[in-house]
Formats: sequence, C-alpha cells, structure tokens
Amino acid sequence: ADLPILYSQGFNTRPRIQLATAVPLGVTSECEIVDVSLREVLPSLAGVAERLESVSPNGLRVYAVEDTPIDGPPLQKLVTSAEYRITPLEAVDEDALRERVASLLAAERIIKVKQTKRRKSSFDLRPLIHTLAFDEAQPGSLVAHVAAGERGSMRIEDLLTELGLQDAHVNVHRFRLHLDDYYARLRANRNEF
Repeated sequence: ADLPILYSQGFNTRPRIQLATAVPLGVTSECEIVDVSLREVLPSLAGVAERLESVSPNGLRVYAVEDTPIDGPPLQKLVTSAEYRITPLEAVDEDALRERVASLLAAERIIKVKQTKRRKSSFDLRPLIHTLAFDEAQPGSLVAHVAAGERGSMRIEDLLTELGLQDAHVNVHRFRLHLDDYYARLRANRNEF
C-alpha cells in the first residue's frame, strides 16, 4: 500500500502494528481493529482504505481508516466487549439450550474454578455475560455480548462449556467489538476550546 510504516528499532526490526484483541483459535471475525504507527503524518486519509484493500487477500475489507493521537492509549486498553454469533453445525436440543440460556442469565453467579500446577483459583463468569439471546435473524443461532479486554474477558470456550456446547460442532463468529469512547471524549474536549 506504500505507506510510511514505522518499524521498531534494533537488530530484528518489525512494523509497529497492533491488533485491538486477538481472535480465539477457531473463531472467525469481521471486525478486526488494527493500530498502525506511521513515520510521518499523511496529508490526507482519502484513498488509504482502497490502497490497503488492493494489497490485501481477497475478501478482506477495510471499513474505515482514522487518525488517532500518538500519545493515546493502545487499542488493547480500549476494548470493552465483543459480540459473537454461535451457530451449532449439528442437531442440538434447542429446548434444553433455551433452558440453559435462561438459567445462565438468571444466575447471580457462575463460578469457574481454574487449577494450575501451583494453585487453584475461582472467578465469577456472570458479570462477563452482558446479553445472551437466540438470534431471530438466524434461527438456531445465539448472539452473545460478552466482556472483553483488560477489565475482564469472557473466554468463548468457557461460554460454550456453560451452554453445554463444549463438545458440539459449532461455528463461532465475532461480528462486533466495542471500544471505550476515549477518542470521542477527546475530540469533544478539543471542540470545547
């Protein structure tokens, strides 16, 4: 795309590119957010999306290109939640799944115990599940809006286990990332002066 990408210093230089949050193994996505550091300010962002798409694999779309302050927080700190579509690829007992969804949403706490070599720890998954509902547009699919990012992340594997789908053949697709409104607040503050 012939952009002035900034590279790290040292013996093994690398482009300064960061993803907002990694996609779990086996999960597809249509909403990746990438932070690319440039050596210089571009005079205009017009045409940058098209330039990126022209050198990207077929099917990869660039929806928007935005300028962000160099001294702003990294993308990883701005991610607050993600939305996933979970579609069973084999027959499942939909009534039992509906009961499981209702049970999870009604629960005050969902305790997960994690055992490592040195210690056992437990944590509550319930605050990490914002919404969980059957997708009216795609019968048989669930839409899960869950916490993601530094303030707590719902692992999709844990959600599948709680739904009783840990051994089922399912398609999990992330279709939306939610970010803190840091940059919107920053722009609003600049416009006040």
